Amino acid sequence: MDRQMCWLLDSQNRQIIVLHLREHAYQPWKPYNTSKYSVPDYRIPGGSKGWATYQHLRKAGWNLIPTAQANSYAPSAEIMAKRAA
Repeated sequence: MDRQMCWLLDSQNRQIIVLHLREHAYQPWKPYNTSKYSVPDYRIPGGSKGWATYQHLRKAGWNLIPTAQANSYAPSAEIMAKRAA
């Protein structure tokens, strides 16, 4: 499944959950703000980082993946990544 989104812990601050994206299932998750698909966050103090991007991409057909699934080990994804390289 392509065009995936997931809410994961921020690598810089492990107490904040931010939106992560990947275009293809074999790719690693990347924070939304490093993606070409990112849109500006809403100016709401304490608001979710990536909420505006999530809403935009959800309307565009992106899929939300459960955090537990995103954190699970997927050997088939590693094989696909090696084939794509």
